[in-house]
Amino acid sequence: MLNQSPQMGPAAVYQHDHPPVRNVVVEDARQRSLGQRVADRVAALVGSWPFIIVQSVMLFGWIVLNVYLISYLRAHPGAWKAWDPYPFILLNLVLSFQAAYTGPVVMMSQNRQSQKDRLMSESDFEINRKAEEEIEVIMKHLAHQDRLILDAIARLEALKTSPPVAEVAAKVDEILHRLEANDRRILGLMSKMGVGE
Repeated sequence: MLNQSPQMGPAAVYQHDHPPVRNVVVEDARQRSLGQRVADRVAALVGSWPFIIVQSVMLFGWIVLNVYLISYLRAHPGAWKAWDPYPFILLNLVLSFQAAYTGPVVMMSQNRQSQKDRLMSESDFEINRKAEEEIEVIMKHLAHQDRLILDAIARLEALKTSPPVAEVAAKVDEILHRLEANDRRILGLMSKMGVGE
């Protein structure tokens, strides 16, 4: 995967031949069956405050209405009988049925969620491994650049010591100073003429 040549650094020859990063959430949403979607909806509904509040109101209403009908029947014989007198056996049966069916459905949703979490952790591991590999290539490339820069500095320092290069550098420096002085004079003339305002 990493072929180094003396001229080019590691980052120049590195090939990103790994598959693209996956979005596990989107993949999971596409692969869910109807049963899994229903289990997730039921688990989301059963584990919500609206469900708890509605169920509490219904239970309270059930108990109050049955207690009221029992007391009303004692005061008015022959009136409506309570369909579930104390100890509310029918209510216990209904709640048992509810628990018997929602428990396994919630467990199915949790099992699927743990499978999704496992896929996400595998995806995170793959991404971390790719990032570590690319960071290693970048670090090697930076070290390669450091070697090139140090080599270039050494060559430049070697050039400074030779007399012809020193003469050329002095002449270039003199020309640059003259150009800078001319630029200042031109800017002064322009400001006197009011051109740059």
